[in-house]
Amino acid sequence: MIRLLPVVALTFFIALPATAQTNDSQSFVDSVFGRFGVNTPKPEGTYLGQLTDNPYLPDSITNPYGPYGSRYTPNSVNNPYGRYGSRFSPNSANNPYATNPPKLYAPNGRYLGNLSKNRFDPDSIANPFGRYGNRFSPDSVNNPYGRYGSPYTLTPPSIYSGDSR
Repeated sequence: MIRLLPVVALTFFIALPATAQTNDSQSFVDSVFGRFGVNTPKPEGTYLGQLTDNPYLPDSITNPYGPYGSRYTPNSVNNPYGRYGSRFSPNSANNPYATNPPKLYAPNGRYLGNLSKNRFDPDSIANPFGRYGNRFSPDSVNNPYGRYGSPYTLTPPSIYSGDSR
């Protein structure tokens, strides 16, 4: 039995990359979990980019020339007249009273809170006492030493609209 364990482990690590050759981190996670019969949750809504401080990533909302960071793209959270960036839209990240703000998801599909300026919403990343806004919480994007808030993360959280279309 002890001699069989290294053979099984070696076979697993050789066969795994052959089935999961992709550049998309979400697809890679899906293929790894799918291999064992576990389905990762899929975020619903429109994809709105990635929450990262890196302005060189094409999907970053801080990239002023990218489709998700430009002030002129209709679905950008930085567009002050758009659905997801206006101060008055109920779906906006910039409306402190938004009823349906964009949602943050980790690359593995884990929910990370609402992208909202509402300090009283328990799921908002602006709530300093909530699970997703507290800078000491491991699930918070505000924790600079955490998995999702570090400026050096290779897999930043994705933003999806709150409406399921």
